[in-house]
Amino acid sequence: MISGTALERLLLSTHSAPVQADEASWLTQDNLREFFDIYQRRKLDAVFQPILDLRSHSYLAYEGLIRGPAGSPLHAPQILFALARETGLATAFERLCREVVLEAFARLQLPGRLFMNVSVSCLADQSFSNGETQRLLDRLGLTTQQIVIELTENQHVSDFSALRDVLAGYRKLGYEFAIDDLGEGFSNLRIWSEVRPEFVKIDRHFISGISDDALKFQLVKAMHEISDTCHVHLIAEGIETEAEFATVRDLGIGCGQGFLIARPAAAPATEPPANVRALLKPSSVIMFPRADGAGGGNATARKLLVAVAPVLPQDVNETVFARFERDPELVTLPVVSALGQPVGLINRYSLVDRFALPFRRELYGKKPCTTFMNPQPIVVDHSISVQEIGQLLGHSAHHHLLDGFIVTEQGRYLGVGSCQALMSLLTDMQIRAARYANPLTQLPGNVPINEHIERLLDSGVAFTACYCDLDHFKPYNDTYGYRKGDQMIQLLGGILTASCDTRLDFVGHIGGDDFMLLLQSRDWQARMTQALRSFDDSRADFIAAAHLQSGGYPGEDRRGQPVFHALPALSIGSLVVEAGMFGSHHEVAAAVSEAKKQAKKTPGSSLFVERRQFPPPDAGDAIMLSPLPPPSATAYDATALA
Repeated sequence: MISGTALERLLLSTHSAPVQADEASWLTQDNLREFFDIYQRRKLDAVFQPILDLRSHSYLAYEGLIRGPAGSPLHAPQILFALARETGLATAFERLCREVVLEAFARLQLPGRLFMNVSVSCLADQSFSNGETQRLLDRLGLTTQQIVIELTENQHVSDFSALRDVLAGYRKLGYEFAIDDLGEGFSNLRIWSEVRPEFVKIDRHFISGISDDALKFQLVKAMHEISDTCHVHLIAEGIETEAEFATVRDLGIGCGQGFLIARPAAAPATEPPANVRALLKPSSVIMFPRADGAGGGNATARKLLVAVAPVLPQDVNETVFARFERDPELVTLPVVSALGQPVGLINRYSLVDRFALPFRRELYGKKPCTTFMNPQPIVVDHSISVQEIGQLLGHSAHHHLLDGFIVTEQGRYLGVGSCQALMSLLTDMQIRAARYANPLTQLPGNVPINEHIERLLDSGVAFTACYCDLDHFKPYNDTYGYRKGDQMIQLLGGILTASCDTRLDFVGHIGGDDFMLLLQSRDWQARMTQALRSFDDSRADFIAAAHLQSGGYPGEDRRGQPVFHALPALSIGSLVVEAGMFGSHHEVAAAVSEAKKQAKKTPGSSLFVERRQFPPPDAGDAIMLSPLPPPSATAYDATALA
């Protein structure tokens, strides 16, 4: 039995959420009369929505839901429960719904568990805790091990100690617990940390559009990492598109629920439909949405904020000096008015130097601290980017570099920032940005490239790695200048990106004029052929007409001897990677680099496809290469290439 004291404490600490405006509009006399009729005559139906286990490819459980009479304004469950609360029948009505759902689940003999929505206050319902529900389960041939109590968040709990005690009692009886709508509010995050449920459902808001929203993706990824740490089963709710399904699947989230998988039904299927089974056995992995500024480029002044208690303009210099003596690490003290507005900054070394002069301390010790402050400090809003702060300080007087700056919000003082911390953060951001995104094209850099190769290898899907490189680029850079060279690299990055499918294909910038493409598109050869054609057509905008006409331009080699340089061309070395062919991104990079070298042996823009059959790692020697025919007028024809 569950402790009666704990049940009482829980009941006293539970408060219903206020009635929402849309619910209040349904509280009419006619609806109340109909509700009483529904309640007294048990005119309720149960429907069930499957919860899919993405690992076992089967249904893990069914969520039991309640519906009012079909065609009635009270068909929707939220209206029924709003009326139940209004009439004081919330607990009794929920008990009735529980009975209807359990009876239907037993009658249908559905496999797996039953997720049953229960409000926190109903956990203290005597019929739930005194054995009445257990007798119902026994009569229906069900066990508590089949039931997952899904805690709904329509009530607020203030005594979490009582909640933990009550849940411990239910767990001893064999029940498991789930919390609903993770991320919807602080309280269910608190419930997760307090009661440690076996299942957690991610609110549908975060799943809707996750395939295109980098912020939602990162938030759900963080939830997944937390759930792994806690050994909790995570369920993604509200999956409605194939892209959302694929993102959840490739993130490694174990379970999913939503209209794409199955809609709630009175007699649901016991196996996933064919379209869902196909998505569970993918031939490709989805491209995760990429946030701009992967190296932390969106950092603001708040990142540098240090909360330093300010002094008032009327405080005397002796008070300020004493603050500096007590805190050797304190370099500047902000002077802030009683209304919270910054007035100035006092630099430690400036004040100490002044006090060191003969009689200065005696003369100025009792004077207001504004005497020695800098009345025109650098003041920045908390939302300004750290790059903008750097530019601002770079154009300021030298003493501002020593003083640092004041951070405000809507003109009110928040704290101070130091130039040392700013320089450290900017340097770290530049290093991270160089690893994660190329500063010229903003395409993913070496770290994301290697990570995506590993992800593709781990998934076991086939893909094509393409190493793209510009031929004769250094002579072009020397002749036309680095600005034109940068523009040509940006042009190539844009052409390669436009040639790829954003859902399937990855475009990375290794550095300089080298790019790496990881393609899952089946028509990848046609796409690369189009990229070659587009580059040759577009380079005319970056080369003088006379040089285009002659097919190159004169120059000098490293020894100073006259030489004729060919026009820049695009070489693409391609490597088809099958499952089990390579063990790491290092092996893929080495093999595709060899393919690129072969492509560069052909004059003009060309595509080389590595055709040898690579054995599994450490399984013997490779066989000969077999390149495509040399490029010609038909070399851009995808049919000829195939």
